[in-house]
Amino acid sequence: MKRVILHSDMNACYASIEAKLNPKLKGIPMAVAGNPENRHGIILAKSQEAKVMGVTTGEPIWQAMAKCPNLTIVPPHYEEYLKYSKLARKVYYDYTNQVEPFGLDECYLDVTGSTHLFGSGEDIAMTIKERVKKEMGITVSVGVSFCKIFAKLGSDMKKPDAITVIDEENFRDKVWPLEVRELVGIGRATERKLHSIGVYTLGELARTDVDILKDLLGINGVYLWQYVNGKDVREVHDRDFCQDIKTIGNSTTCREDLVNNEEVFNVFQLLSLQVSRRLRDAGLEAGGIEVFVRDTKLYSYHFQRVINLASQSSINIAKEGMELFREKYRWDLPVRALGIRAINLRKEGTGSQLDVFSDYKKFEKNESCDKAIYEIRKKYGNEAISFASLSLDTKTPKELNEVITLPMSHYNF
Repeated sequence: MKRVILHSDMNACYASIEAKLNPKLKGIPMAVAGNPENRHGIILAKSQEAKVMGVTTGEPIWQAMAKCPNLTIVPPHYEEYLKYSKLARKVYYDYTNQVEPFGLDECYLDVTGSTHLFGSGEDIAMTIKERVKKEMGITVSVGVSFCKIFAKLGSDMKKPDAITVIDEENFRDKVWPLEVRELVGIGRATERKLHSIGVYTLGELARTDVDILKDLLGINGVYLWQYVNGKDVREVHDRDFCQDIKTIGNSTTCREDLVNNEEVFNVFQLLSLQVSRRLRDAGLEAGGIEVFVRDTKLYSYHFQRVINLASQSSINIAKEGMELFREKYRWDLPVRALGIRAINLRKEGTGSQLDVFSDYKKFEKNESCDKAIYEIRKKYGNEAISFASLSLDTKTPKELNEVITLPMSHYNF
């Protein structure tokens, strides 16, 4: 039986929801952007009117304003975006229980088993599109295909409020003429590598010897070749599917540049408190640490290593992260942004191999102390107890967005 996969994408999601909440924003050049005071002053989403003026997602506010002087900037309201995301999924679940979120504003749907009830994939896509518009007041674009990669590509090909069908008969005509960057997951680095061997379109990618792509890109080259040749067999997971958490991390762009190790450690300690809480809530412990550093010239660095004793403690996590930072970062420039991530996760209580070099008593003391902090914060709130150093100005925004990363599909090349 041929699969019928949909990919539904809420058009200009953040901007559309803001216009829904405030009708005065409808029909004008408008963008949702972060807080410039926290150095998050980039465009997160833009209205169609702003897009026509050349405003793009990810650019600084000042650059967007230069293109569109009458641009209205509004702050993000993530709780509203989450609410609308849940409302959209409620509509999707009326047609299938196989609904897989891909961010707040996008979902894959496998409607193979629903076509005998609701019509073809295109019929179901049309019904969903009209229902979302009527019930939620926003529009979606839907891609209809026989695999996930082409369904996603279809929803991107025609916007807003549109349906695009890519089937087994027409995918070569519709997909292969596109530039390689149009395929989700092919970033600038991969695009440059493909260009270096004369591959500029998806059709050229499809016709390239798979062994050449494997030599160039590793296993991801094989996946890319399979995808553009219509051999994407990945499933759309149902509503009860739960992926194992692979990493838990948090990062922040600081309000001011960090200029010494003490300031860096304070930020690591602040971030690690939230990482530790998520580990404990999930019943996991970290077997490794990864730190992220961005300097004032916006160069980014990622360092990671295994830790001797798996831990849930924010004290131990921050300590390990700081040791890694000291070892790897050269302080050629001040630090603009930091992140810390628990990796190599495993169930708590699994145990670690002891060695003569580890201070196990101090490790256990840190674990016990941190668990007490966790319990107090859980009962009385995050302001109930903290480290004395964090009562000073850590140069971080007042609110830190927490990040939890699940296993990545074969998308990020």
